[in-house]
Formats: sequence, C-alpha cells, structure tokens
Amino acid sequence: MKELYEFHVDSTRYLDEDGTPLGELPIQAENTERILAAYRNMVLARTLDSKAIALQRTGKCGTYPSVLGHEVIGTAIGQSMAKTDVFVPYYRDQAAHLLRGVSLKELLLYWGGDERGCAWEHCPEDLPIAVPIATQCGHAVGVASAFRIRGESRAVVCCIGDGGTSKGDFMESLNLAGAWHLPVVFVVINNQWAISTPRSLQSGAETIAQKAIAAGLPGHIVDGNDYFACAEALDNALKRAHDGKGAAVIEAVTYRLGDHTTADDATRYRSADELKQAWEKDGVKRLQNWLYSNDLWSPDQEKDLQAEAKKTIDEAVEAYLATEAEPPTAMLDYLFESLPAALQGQREQIADKYRGGSA
Repeated sequence: MKELYEFHVDSTRYLDEDGTPLGELPIQAENTERILAAYRNMVLARTLDSKAIALQRTGKCGTYPSVLGHEVIGTAIGQSMAKTDVFVPYYRDQAAHLLRGVSLKELLLYWGGDERGCAWEHCPEDLPIAVPIATQCGHAVGVASAFRIRGESRAVVCCIGDGGTSKGDFMESLNLAGAWHLPVVFVVINNQWAISTPRSLQSGAETIAQKAIAAGLPGHIVDGNDYFACAEALDNALKRAHDGKGAAVIEAVTYRLGDHTTADDATRYRSADELKQAWEKDGVKRLQNWLYSNDLWSPDQEKDLQAEAKKTIDEAVEAYLATEAEPPTAMLDYLFESLPAALQGQREQIADKYRGGSA
C-alpha cells in the first residue's frame, strides 16, 4: 500500500492554568495596550452575563445563553477583525459583539425579545445573531464569495459551537470555502457540551479542527482560555484571508461554565467535579494572573474596573427597560418585503385589537 498524503493539525498554548508562560510568548504579548483592553472587555462581558441572567430570572429578559468560558476567544475575535470585515455570529458571542461596536442596550434588547436589538448601529454589515444551528455558515460563505467577486480585501469570521459542526451546513460551507478559495475564518468554539451531549459523543473524530482537511483547509487548535494563543491564531488566519490565501478553521477548546441557556439545568447531566476542574482553567483569571505577575495590573485597578463595569451595565439596563416595546403588528412587518395577501387580514385584526386599531 502506497501512502499518498499525510495531514496534521497543530495545537497552541502559551500560558498554563495559573497564567505562567510555558515558553516564549508570541508578538501579541508585546502590545500592553491591546492586552489591557482585552482584559477589560472580558470583565465587561462577564458582568453583562451575570446581570442578564438576573434579569431573566426576574422576568425582565428572555431566554439567555451564558457567555461564561467564551470571553477569551470572543475578545480575540473582536480585536483581530478589521472594521471592514463582517462578523457572522452564533448565539454566545457577546464578548466579540462588544468590540465590534454593538451596544449593551442592543444586546439586552435582542435577548429581551426585541429584534431591533440586531439592527447594529455601529457595525450594520455584521449579520444578526443566529440561534438556528449552523445555518450561519452558509451565510458566511455567501458574504465571503461577494468579497471575492468584488475583489475586496475583506474577510468574514463565522462562529459555531462544537455541536453545530455535526450539521451538514458546516461541512458544506467548508467545502465551498475551500473550493472557491474564500476569505472566511471559521471559529469552532468547542466548549465540550452541545446542550446535554458531551464532546465525546458528538463526533468520532479525535479533533474538530481536522474536519478542515477534507475541504483542503488548514485546521488549527488553540487553548480557548489562553488569550495569547487565541489572539495569535485569529491574527494569522485573518491575515491569510486578507492576503487572498483562502479560508481556515480554528478550534478553540474551552468549557461552558454556565448552563446552556437559562432554560437549562446543567447539573442534570454533568458533575460538580467536572465543573470545578473547568473553573480552575478559567481564561479571565489566567490573564489576570499574568497581568499581576508582570506588574501591569493591581488590586486597586481591579476594584475600580469591577465598579466601572457594574455602573456601565446598570446604565445600559436602565436604557433597555425604558425602551418602548414595538406594537404586536411588528411580528409581521419585517418578515417579507411585501406582506402576502394571506397575512394582510391577520395584521388588520392585530391592529384592531391594539390601541383601538392605531397600530
């Protein structure tokens, strides 16, 4: 038997679980301003997370997906992307959204059930949050193909969870990205759980990154709790896309520290010991430790940051709660360019029942 091809998947990690360097750090570690901005964004995203869950528990927000465990990779995505790039998110990308220019109020509006929360004011070309699994991958290659046809030096970043990679949409999109040489970076955030299905049952492949090989794309694994590994991988993949060298797949290995959503109870399918071990690998704490050890952060600065983040979130919540709800007719007003005749009567009935027909 003759061996024709040999493939491999690289894996990168720079910091241990305590934030101690395992060797020489990448060039991204030299940009103190960027690192501090990254840490501040992680803290803000985590503060938002806590508040959003509290709002849901008190009936002031809809079903919400916790970002715990995704702050590091999300922040790396948001920092690495150019303003002219397009972000194609899934539903746990709050940290990236904040750096793309999405306001806290907009995020709260969306998870409060108001679609106006996806009408991003400062990044209008970024696609809306995708709750359906893996459908956003097809949208991503569509946007990337438009860039290629136009000859624009722009790229797309598409996020998906480990569970979504079992959908045909994902594999079909990888195939097209490879065949058409498209400027798109697929970031698979492997948080070990597809709701209650563990990674061990999700796929027979040893890694998710290796799924890129069948499409002719490079696949790379990073420690999703290591800021430097994530930042380097995103910088490199986006440079590759901008330089016209095609797509790439990054598998960021982390752990979903919270429930799948506020409608889930993860204690039913995973152990307390497993969760405790995952918290010991927390990427936010890991970067904080590195900052402390390099005299770039102090307890007083941390106290001030926590207070500032809380104040910022509280102000956004006030603005969100003060936003007047759209009329019930809005559920039909944005589905079609022209409302079909079959729905005209329904809209009229809704309008009649709403404020005496004033909708």
